[in-house]
Amino acid sequence: MLSQLLKTNGVSKGALSGFLPSIMNAAASTSVSVPSFSRSLSEKTTPKLPKDIPYFLTKQMRQGSAWSPEKDLETLAKVPDPRSIIREDEINRLLEETKQDAKDPVKIRAILAKAYDNALLKTPETCNAADEFVQGLTLREAATLLNVDEEKEPDLMMELEETAFAIKEKIYGNRIVLFAPLYTANKCSNYCTYCGFNCENEEMDRVTLSTEEVIQDAKQIQRTGHKRILMLCGEHPDYTFDQFLDAVKAVSKTTSEHNGETRRINVEIPPVGISDMRRLKATDSVGTFTVFQETYHRETYDKFHLYGPKADYDWRVSVFDRCQLAGIDDVGLGALFGLYDYRFEVLGLLQHAEHLDKTYGAGPHTISIPRIQPAAGAPTSSEIPYPVNDKQFRKLVAVLRCAVPYTGMILSTRESPEMRHVLMDMGISQLSAGSRTEPGSYDSSEETHNEKEGTGTEGQFALSDTRTMDEIVRDLLERGFLPSWCTACYRQARTGETFMGFAKSGAIHNYCHPNGLLTLAEYLIDYASPKTAEAGWKLIEKETETITSEPRKKAFKRKLDAIKNGERDLYF
Repeated sequence: MLSQLLKTNGVSKGALSGFLPSIMNAAASTSVSVPSFSRSLSEKTTPKLPKDIPYFLTKQMRQGSAWSPEKDLETLAKVPDPRSIIREDEINRLLEETKQDAKDPVKIRAILAKAYDNALLKTPETCNAADEFVQGLTLREAATLLNVDEEKEPDLMMELEETAFAIKEKIYGNRIVLFAPLYTANKCSNYCTYCGFNCENEEMDRVTLSTEEVIQDAKQIQRTGHKRILMLCGEHPDYTFDQFLDAVKAVSKTTSEHNGETRRINVEIPPVGISDMRRLKATDSVGTFTVFQETYHRETYDKFHLYGPKADYDWRVSVFDRCQLAGIDDVGLGALFGLYDYRFEVLGLLQHAEHLDKTYGAGPHTISIPRIQPAAGAPTSSEIPYPVNDKQFRKLVAVLRCAVPYTGMILSTRESPEMRHVLMDMGISQLSAGSRTEPGSYDSSEETHNEKEGTGTEGQFALSDTRTMDEIVRDLLERGFLPSWCTACYRQARTGETFMGFAKSGAIHNYCHPNGLLTLAEYLIDYASPKTAEAGWKLIEKETETITSEPRKKAFKRKLDAIKNGERDLYF
């Protein structure tokens, strides 16, 4: 049976040789049963549930994981049935039913016009929006756009991309927010066949950073000019949630020369229990909590997550419900494109976002859209089941921007500079810059790091944009974009209903635009190369003249002069 499972999933039996003996020995010595490989903690292994615990909670959901045990069963009982979150039958039905509408240019243009009006909050439904999640399209409308043939309908594709650009320009202007990832550990007990961190990858050097090493990586990131850090780790009992919390606290207090500091920490970590969610929130140092579902298609999920805590689909897809119940309402969704039909994944993301908004009154803060990239020791990464070509990728980004106009969209250095250029014009609002995907890899010279990377596949995944922070900033400036490291809205509580109040009136640009310019000025003074600084000051001079309010323009110039004289972290 195991051999058949391996054959079905395209995994060699030898790949499991290091894992099987260890769990079999552990099972023999402790009388613990070995979980099924097709579903590590399934309903079949779940004992009879107490009456007050919903029947659909899997053993994994009730117990949590070694990384984060579940301790609050009373609150856990409020988690909805995961099958009500992602409704596969509905997604499949909509994709089938909208195929004919997708061939009708009149219907497509009507959908695009509606998306634009919704983004500008012109309709009664959107005018009454109380949080930052605005549904620009229904699931049916999104499915219709996804079904447009990108090869046969170039004119409609152009109109879709133009609509997405117009929406992005209206809401975000020319701002692009920059951040860098910091990996604290790459040990992992999961076998995800597309990921370089998977537990069967014997080519991976396993590293767990000490607190001091985390601090050194954070300082190196700060020295490039970053003010936002995304902290990540693998899932393994040797690296505890307490260690990760200590790392977060350490980074939040870390400073470096040239006014280096971290003003916002987001996290992308394995799912945690409700009680640990509360501990994470209590640090008062974390912004967005991000977890990628990877694929929303259950059968596909089981196929590429062979064992480990992550093998439980329901445990993962319900993570944001546990977030909300623990008081964390700033969350980020993500799907890994290439595991299954990209159209299904987009609708899965939108269903998930819609569920959070309807259930808790708060949709996702961000959506990430990575494509699978090669990784050493990860068989699926070199034989991608459902490759997404560039035209399809452009289409799905444009559809998402039309569907969720006020939700941030993140693009990592998995994508090439050329593709990042294209997608910034149709929806992307955040980019990683100068990224490295191995723990401790920032605290080394560029030459040493490049020698270590070799083919570039030794980290969690290969990087396609290997430019430095300064090179990326200069490229953005030369293309007319405003690189921004602003975190003012979060620190001034301009989120949710407050944010939408400013958005409806258009006043949000009176904050985001000048604040972005002020963070750019800090970067140009403290970190930029002469060539980048020259391009940056030209853009600041030009953008200053676009501030239409004279009082605001005068106030901006006063703050800008203060920054030139050495003050930092000034904002409206």
